[in-house]
Amino acid sequence: MTDSVGIVTPETLYFDTPLTLECQRVLPSFELVIETYGQLNADKSNAILICHALSGSHHAAGYHSETDKKAGWWDNMIGPNKAIDTNRFFVVCLNNIGSCHGSTGPTTPKPDSPTGEPYGPDFPLITIKDWVNTQAMLSDRLGIKVWHAIVGGSMGGMQALQWSVDYPERLKRCVIIASTPKLSAQNIAFNEVARQSILSDPNFKQGRYLEAGTYPKRGLILARMVGHITYLTDEAMKAKFGRDLKSGKFMYGYDVEFQVESYLRYQGERFSKNFDANTYLLMTKALDYFDPTRGYVDDEEVSDLQALKQTLAHTQCQFLVVSFTTDWRFAPERSQEIVDALMANNKPVSYVNVDAPHGHDSFLFDIPRYMSAVKGFLTAPFLSSSPSSGDAP
Repeated sequence: MTDSVGIVTPETLYFDTPLTLECQRVLPSFELVIETYGQLNADKSNAILICHALSGSHHAAGYHSETDKKAGWWDNMIGPNKAIDTNRFFVVCLNNIGSCHGSTGPTTPKPDSPTGEPYGPDFPLITIKDWVNTQAMLSDRLGIKVWHAIVGGSMGGMQALQWSVDYPERLKRCVIIASTPKLSAQNIAFNEVARQSILSDPNFKQGRYLEAGTYPKRGLILARMVGHITYLTDEAMKAKFGRDLKSGKFMYGYDVEFQVESYLRYQGERFSKNFDANTYLLMTKALDYFDPTRGYVDDEEVSDLQALKQTLAHTQCQFLVVSFTTDWRFAPERSQEIVDALMANNKPVSYVNVDAPHGHDSFLFDIPRYMSAVKGFLTAPFLSSSPSSGDAP
């Protein structure tokens, strides 16, 4: 653990302020689970917010105990002398509402339930914008007026982008990694196949499976298998598995024969035990709904690029946009759309397209050029006079 933040303890924060969501439903109160790494400086100018992806959580770095063998999901990014250097920065990672990792979500007991039954399918649909609003409330609770940076990969990158539009005066740097300004029809289609796998499972029970003492295991396994295929590339799968047979010969049946089948079933099985089905439905819908131009562009006839350009005119921060050559889920062309819209507004933006063989999952890997780009961006002098808070020492 010498290069790690070490043992970390999550903290649960309670918010009693009613939260009106984009769907016009109201959460009377909610909880957010967070982890923090490093030390906040005196003027609170060295804080970095980490936004997690679909299956992520607040546990981004370090370990939960001395015997914990699995570090946080972005431990190669966050820590002493790493790209996000905890010797220099105070890092906050939270678990979004709607998740199943401790923050208020479908597995949370309803506040008005005398028997403590969970929200289940009654938990409201949420959006990226809703998450950003709760993160702003978290910022207020922590006394952080301006973030040194907000960083996210994949769905986390969408949150970072939304932050730059909705709260332009509250962040100095925005790091958008392996992300997109909105989902393509193909991506929405993948999400729908995954959702239908869950919804059609007999054990889904209209979302009330916890009360029935079961869960849609097969649906979750299939949903994860579909997702996992899209996170990898053909070349990565070929290098890892090829057409290798598990037993070395054809078995002429429908059980596992190829190594890649075994891998996908293992990943699906593991995921089904650790992730809530209603949460998966909510998260994928939040991805589908994401469009930062909503509310900023009135003319529906304008092109997507023009709408994005108009929306990003509101931003005040510096941007780093990172894509990966083999990411076909959120291809480099989608990152380029963000870059083009920023450049059209003469906004300060750096862009790097990293050659990596891991597909969409590349943002989770320790790739030197990628890590160096993030570290350099976070430590470089700020190029604008706004926002006004000082740089980290």
